[in-house]
Amino acid sequence: MTTAAPDDSFHVFDTTLRDGAQREGINLSVADKLTIARHLDDFGVGFIEGGWPGANPRDTEFFERARTELDLRHAQLVAFGATRRAGVRAADDPQVRALADSGAPVVTVVAKSHDRHVELALRTTLEENLEMVADTVAYLRERGCRVFVDCEHFFDGYQANAEYAKRVARRAHEAGAAVVVLCDTNGGMLPAQVQAVVRTVAADTGARLGIHAQDDTGCAVANTLAAVDGGATHVQCTANGYGERVGNANLFPVVAALQLKYGRTVVPPAALPEMTRISHAIAEVVNLTPSTHEPYVGVSAFAHKAGLHASAIKVDPDLYQHIDPDAVGNSMRMLVSDMAGRASVELKGKELGYDLAGDRELVGRVVERVKEQELRGYTYEAADASFELLLRDEVHRAASGEGGEGGAPRFFRVESWRAIVEDRPDGTHANEATVRLWAKGERAVATGEGNGPVNALDRALRVALERIYPELARLELVDYKVRILAGTHGTESTTRVLISTSDGAGEWSTVGVADNVIAASWQALDDAYTYGLLRAGVSPTE
Repeated sequence: MTTAAPDDSFHVFDTTLRDGAQREGINLSVADKLTIARHLDDFGVGFIEGGWPGANPRDTEFFERARTELDLRHAQLVAFGATRRAGVRAADDPQVRALADSGAPVVTVVAKSHDRHVELALRTTLEENLEMVADTVAYLRERGCRVFVDCEHFFDGYQANAEYAKRVARRAHEAGAAVVVLCDTNGGMLPAQVQAVVRTVAADTGARLGIHAQDDTGCAVANTLAAVDGGATHVQCTANGYGERVGNANLFPVVAALQLKYGRTVVPPAALPEMTRISHAIAEVVNLTPSTHEPYVGVSAFAHKAGLHASAIKVDPDLYQHIDPDAVGNSMRMLVSDMAGRASVELKGKELGYDLAGDRELVGRVVERVKEQELRGYTYEAADASFELLLRDEVHRAASGEGGEGGAPRFFRVESWRAIVEDRPDGTHANEATVRLWAKGERAVATGEGNGPVNALDRALRVALERIYPELARLELVDYKVRILAGTHGTESTTRVLISTSDGAGEWSTVGVADNVIAASWQALDDAYTYGLLRAGVSPTE
């Protein structure tokens, strides 16, 4: 484990491995923590809080393994713990000694700064609490550690007894704490309050201040930036905002705002374009689906749907984007829907490799067809592959001068299909499907069984086609969604099916709409297999 020397003028402090791991549904192994630490170091944070050695066996093992398995280029590893117990010297407190023995060059000590917490939770006096802070900081400094002090419940404590909260901060500073971190532990503060308190505490104590904000009001990122406006030069965050209850200040929007909006270089410039990749990589490690609507890094962060927006973006993308998506490793996406205009279709076509700018008639046909289909219940913003097949059909018509229902050449022509569900007296069910189709001049009839009629259809279609198109063996259905759309009666309502398919190298989504779920599923399967063959580079034959 290296001990890099970060730029000390401003600290980006990450606590994903400790505070972020308290989120419901996250349970990190030591290997997970080591992997996340490497991602965070790649992003260029200055400090990575690894956990509480001595109090948690997993965290103790993490620090032991980090000594030999982590080669940090930008970050310093931080051990977390508490002040000594009341009535015991810091040198005699096993958990304080464990912090010094962890091998971490930096230690964060949590201290009570709310008078009621001192008296009710610690069950000690206000003066003894001050001595606990000072003694712990001094002991760790003597052991060669750099010390940060997290003043827990600081803002609530400040509202209840401002003078005592400031005394705790001042005592930590005087004892040698490099940073005194003001914690909005309950997450109830608002930006104007945070900025005012930080400015006052900085002036009254002379301490270097940091901010740790929880997101219970939805203001953690705003509160963090407000603290910086008030004079804080140390921000504590977690990747993707993970944390207890609703989470912590999200590392990625905070860093992006500081670097792109405030003009502060808080991570290496080359690291910022890696932000989206790192955010999603950490989400994979913790086994949580990345939020699609996350600022800066979400797949919808630069997605445009309205036709008015698309028209402006066609002239200049900056008209409806606050930054260039490339700056944070993301990309602009055009969504095609019933709200689409000509500009949306042109831009989406360009994204898919079709230059439509010179053919107003073709673009108009595509726009009208999309709107007609979406009126029937289709949704192309969630099914790019089906939209590309629609566009491909219209481009082929324009190139060949065809009209009517014709379109691009197909890989197969379906003669008929059927699905049978057999209900048996013992309560079990049998599902069987038969598909009759033509491909490459051959007629194929295939039957498949499955754990439902759609699965049986999928298997029958695969049996019919795989001998002719062996490329389909790589295809796998990875997601299946059904939505019942509005109708005159419940069981007569229109059904929409979305299918996601993978070939191991990528995924695509297709849509089907019909008056029953099996017919809608068949449409989506037909598109999924057709698009998969196009991706595989197979040439249509009929």
